[in-house]
Amino acid sequence: MEKTTIERIMAPVSRFVHLEYTSGLVLMAAVVAAIIWANSAYHDFYEHLWHINFSIGFDKFLLSHPLHVWINDGLMALFFFVIGLELKREFMEGELSSVSKAALPMAAALGGMIVPALIYTAFNAGTEAAHGWGIPMATDIAFALALLSMAGKGIPTSVKVFLSALAVADDLGAVLVIAFFYTAEINFLALGIGAAFLGVLILGNIIGIRASMFYLIIGIGVWIGFLLSGVHATIAGVLVAFTIPAVTRINEEVYAGNLRKLSYDFESDIPERGKLITPKQNKTIQSVKRLSMAAETPLQTIEHALHPWVAFGIMPLFALANAGIVIGSDFLSSVSNPVSFGVAAGLIIGKFIGIMGFCWIMIKSRLAGLPEGAGWNHLAGVSLLAGIGFTMSLFISGLAFKHPVFIDQAKYGILIASVVAGIAGTIVLKRVTR
Repeated sequence: MEKTTIERIMAPVSRFVHLEYTSGLVLMAAVVAAIIWANSAYHDFYEHLWHINFSIGFDKFLLSHPLHVWINDGLMALFFFVIGLELKREFMEGELSSVSKAALPMAAALGGMIVPALIYTAFNAGTEAAHGWGIPMATDIAFALALLSMAGKGIPTSVKVFLSALAVADDLGAVLVIAFFYTAEINFLALGIGAAFLGVLILGNIIGIRASMFYLIIGIGVWIGFLLSGVHATIAGVLVAFTIPAVTRINEEVYAGNLRKLSYDFESDIPERGKLITPKQNKTIQSVKRLSMAAETPLQTIEHALHPWVAFGIMPLFALANAGIVIGSDFLSSVSNPVSFGVAAGLIIGKFIGIMGFCWIMIKSRLAGLPEGAGWNHLAGVSLLAGIGFTMSLFISGLAFKHPVFIDQAKYGILIASVVAGIAGTIVLKRVTR
């Protein structure tokens, strides 16, 4: 099919967007931009921008928050919604769908959460900052997969699958930690309203409602209820995701058979002259669209539609709003504190020891095996890359601390750990591929 001029111009952009490591590169660019902006002559504007108040609603029904809160509690709920869709898909038919598949990545994720939390606690036990133990537990999947993809083409596919499954299991752990340990005082009336909206979504799934708009509109009600309840609103995103239908109306055989028939009908009515299609052909095209919608699951359709917006919009915006740390002449003294040490050591050392240690236990006890075609060196590289905790670690630091000094100290540790873990993991994997 011949491409139009605009399609030929946009083709390189399209190819870039669909590269598996592109979202990580965009996220990295947002982080660099935030740091440069925060350390430039426009520092005051950077700080003021995220505190601009933004309101939605009217009269008594008014939500009014700074832009920073709308990003962290609003847009990030959509980020967690996509995580929820990924979790549901992985539990149904992905790498977490059976005990044999899930054993190694789930154990690795558990080790990669427990050991970093213990290391952080060792640095901060008995202090005001002790509540930040959840910060080094997270892995940034976008950064980690980006660096894994750039480490070399000789890395087995199973290693990428293992890292993806590990990160998904890690996300599940992070969601549970946020739900149970980083929830404020609960307003049960608002929580009940949110739960009622959630019940409507569950009922809609049961009776077979497949319209995305239904789940979007009712899902906003769930989000508002959770936002006002004190339970972090991002949990609403995950819960709503689990109500999205994950079944098709027709199976593959019926779809393929009807598609062949419709294709024959379309071909048999091709006009001898003219560029326009016939009314019958147009009707056939509409039938193909309806047939294709029936053959898709709403879960996969919504995930596919939202993923670019989250990867190239929400995550970079979150990084831009949260990664702007000031690096002054006293930077070295600024990072010489228990919070920065605990976060950095937890992500770099804790992730490596936790993932490798739990994998060793699982494999030596024959409860799981190494990923196909992979060796211990591959697991070592992946364990280091898992120490890149950027997006989720920044998010949890905002929940764990209210004091801005602790938040900045956590950011220092996250930044240092992510750089060190990323470089170390890439070097190890490059050496393995050679």
